[in-house]
Amino acid sequence: MPYWINIIVSLLSFALAGLLGIWLVPFLHRIKFGQPIKVQDGPKWHEKKQGTPTMGGFMFIISTLVCLVAGYCLYRWKCGINITEKENINSALTVLSCLIFSLLFALLGFIDDYIKVAKKDNHGLTPKQKMILQFLFGGAFLGALYAFGDTSTVIDLSFISFDIGLFYYPLMVVVIIYLTNAVNLTDGVDGLCGTVTFVSMLVFTVACSIFKFSELSIFTMAVAGGCLGFLLWNFNPAKCFMGDTGSMFLGASVTAVGLVLHKHLLLLLVSLVYILEALSVVIQVLYFKYTAKKHLKETGEAGKGKRIFKMTPIHHHFELSGYSEYKIVITFSLFGLVAGILGIMSVL
Repeated sequence: MPYWINIIVSLLSFALAGLLGIWLVPFLHRIKFGQPIKVQDGPKWHEKKQGTPTMGGFMFIISTLVCLVAGYCLYRWKCGINITEKENINSALTVLSCLIFSLLFALLGFIDDYIKVAKKDNHGLTPKQKMILQFLFGGAFLGALYAFGDTSTVIDLSFISFDIGLFYYPLMVVVIIYLTNAVNLTDGVDGLCGTVTFVSMLVFTVACSIFKFSELSIFTMAVAGGCLGFLLWNFNPAKCFMGDTGSMFLGASVTAVGLVLHKHLLLLLVSLVYILEALSVVIQVLYFKYTAKKHLKETGEAGKGKRIFKMTPIHHHFELSGYSEYKIVITFSLFGLVAGILGIMSVL
């Protein structure tokens, strides 16, 4: 596919997302869709962000949808793609599955955001409700990939590959749930999730080019451009947050592309920032419970656990250690870029 198609798609998505903010941000202010902030969910100075409009993720969701359709039509016209051929049909349906999968997670995030705003509380759907819906969406997406030709149950780590049979599907559902929620956790500092995901999608675009996934590269560039357009409104100090609506869409997009490419080491490395963000929370909780239980046994006092990090997810630890939000965004994005380059090298 001509590289200029991807460039046009990304530029259009960037422009559309940025322009949508001119209307969306005042609209969210007008209907009072502001983000509730609690001290325990971040450093104390985050309280000043109370009321910042949320659900800004609609900027890149809409731009991705519009520019993916436009880019695909341009690709078909320029390259003379015969949509009646089975291989081309399956490729198009696979990309459509990625989009629908991402939109379903965006819907889940929207419901969560709406409940938070309506209740003026930072808790939306219950963890159980989220888990059930994510499990169903993940299973449906894997079923769609199977129906459209991806029947492989091989775990591909580049240097080693092994077939795990039917265990592949429950394992990938776990991967979907972990990664989508990990991306959601990364959205805690102005500009962080959007910038890291922009880098991830650029890396995935290179991978799509290597493995001749032309249609999928249109999707990755539409998401990348949309993230960049949204960042015009989300860099510190943020005029708008993406909300769970946006972060769940991005989480599903990253996971979907990685699973379609079927290069699991690449997915791991491209997603390393998200993985470590979520892992920091798991480590903190487990260590606190372990030390609290130990302290209770030794002294009879309850609730006296210790922490490894000052606060999790780990971007808050860096904030409390004196890093500015700009520095965190730059550091995490560069780390993601290096990990992504290593991922590309692993599949060459």
